[in-house]
Amino acid sequence: MTEYALTLTEMAVNAAVKGVMSLICRVDVEQLSRVPSRGPLILVTNHINFLEVPIMYTHLQPSPVVGFAKAETWDSPFLGPLFTLWNAIPVHRGEADLTAIRLALGVLKKGHILAISPEGTRSGHGRLQKGYAGVVTLALRSGAPILPIVNFGGEQYRNNLSRLRRTDFKVIVGEPFMLDTGGAKTTSGVRGQMTDEIMYQLASLLPPAYRGEYADLSKATQNYLKFITLN
Repeated sequence: MTEYALTLTEMAVNAAVKGVMSLICRVDVEQLSRVPSRGPLILVTNHINFLEVPIMYTHLQPSPVVGFAKAETWDSPFLGPLFTLWNAIPVHRGEADLTAIRLALGVLKKGHILAISPEGTRSGHGRLQKGYAGVVTLALRSGAPILPIVNFGGEQYRNNLSRLRRTDFKVIVGEPFMLDTGGAKTTSGVRGQMTDEIMYQLASLLPPAYRGEYADLSKATQNYLKFITLN
């Protein structure tokens, strides 16, 4: 496992970002203490808006966490340098970005933590959208365990900010698991079912109003999930 240490610049920037987020939100991230300090590990989470990235990233430090960001992020004179500092992986949406996959597998090979949202884009409203199978590819190729994490409440920040109110931001951590094909051929159908099983794990952690595409938990299966205990 590759050693990981924050630079003074990273520590200063993270402290500043964390402070700004605390002014906007009343952050409840107590359950993040359940996240291991090292990987290899894939964190899967829902994606509501921009808040969860800086909040969860800074509260997980100094753990070696790397996430994805749309390639257009680097067009911003502020966000580009910030996401470079955070070692984020740029993703070109609408295509099979093999470079992003290779970099993500490299993160896991180093024994670090990879954060990914299977939804692929922000919902804005907080309700789960359909998940994509990229996380399945990364999990099967790396053999890394998956830990589901959800957040909610942040979708209210614009309305609250206009009223000079802080927003309640809640994080819940689920149970870790591995993907286990059981010897089955990983066809597109199998990958799709695996993706749905991962998404239902996220849905089960959310209040009913946030479950969106995965509202009917009676449809949830665990055929390809093997629950484990992380060290």
